[in-house]
Amino acid sequence: MNETPEKPAAAKKAVTKKATAKKAVAKKAAPAAGQAPARTTAAKKTTAKTAAKKTAAKKTAAKKTAAKKTAAKKTAAKKTAAKQAPAKKTPARKPESRVAMVRRARRINRELAELYPYAHPELDFTNPFELLVATVLSAQTTDLRVNQTTPRLFAVCPTPEDMAAIDPERLEELIRPTGFFRAKAKSLLGLSAALRDRFGGEVPGRLEDLVTLPGVGRKTANVVLGNAFGVPGITVDTHFGRLARRFGWTTAEDAEKVEADVAGIFPKSEWTMLSHRVVFHGRRVCHSRKPACGACAIAPLCPAYGEGETDPEKAKKLLKYELGGQPGQRLKPPADYPGQPAPPMAPPAAAS
Repeated sequence: MNETPEKPAAAKKAVTKKATAKKAVAKKAAPAAGQAPARTTAAKKTTAKTAAKKTAAKKTAAKKTAAKKTAAKKTAAKKTAAKQAPAKKTPARKPESRVAMVRRARRINRELAELYPYAHPELDFTNPFELLVATVLSAQTTDLRVNQTTPRLFAVCPTPEDMAAIDPERLEELIRPTGFFRAKAKSLLGLSAALRDRFGGEVPGRLEDLVTLPGVGRKTANVVLGNAFGVPGITVDTHFGRLARRFGWTTAEDAEKVEADVAGIFPKSEWTMLSHRVVFHGRRVCHSRKPACGACAIAPLCPAYGEGETDPEKAKKLLKYELGGQPGQRLKPPADYPGQPAPPMAPPAAAS
């Protein structure tokens, strides 16, 4: 009897199963027809996005560059136009005759007299010697600092004889707060000895005598003559010189030339009070760096109007001393002074 063998049939089935499994694996692994592999597609998409970003960035940069070039062209065009355009001419001030200047100057003096009827020397003193010493000390410092220093000084040295005999180091210590105390002490010792030896211990009342004293020039001599002896004089300090030039009374920088120019404008009887009024105005309103033009009573008469603050409210904040609601410089001001006396110097702090 013929029988079909079982082993070959089983082997055949096993081969068929393996072939079917391989086909299944191949189908899973193989992409559909015309379709790219998944990883390749993702990479391409990322590349496309990056390229799009780069393109957008280039466009933005190009726009910015174009904007900058346009702005630069406009700026250049404006500069060119400004250069080519005729400059606006400021109306020239008409030349002022000597007569017109003198009239205006004397009107300024009258206006200042109304503004400062209480104008006075801003150094405390009770006699010519004290005024002479205080004026020498006032160089390179404020009158307030001098006024705060001299009470102790005059308590120790009330006369030229006392001051001439004091120990130099003691004198330096007494006047130290005024600055430059060594040079000032030398001048005070010299002028005190000269007053003792040549003038009988009295301050002379003549300009030619005063200027022979150590440390005494024309300005100091005129202060003493005008305020201690009633002899008219023009005191040209930094304030007076500055305002005299701003007012158009002089163009000189030298103090003696300024004095001579101003003396030719005003009668001699006005010289001392004119000095006080101009110095008062320079300290309170017409400051060196920032004049309070907008709060100035004589602004319509001033050729230099506009050099400082012209806004009235802002200018008002620049006012000093009694006009600004602050104490003056004298510890003992005249009775008609409308402001408050200055405070004395604070006592030195006690050593711990």
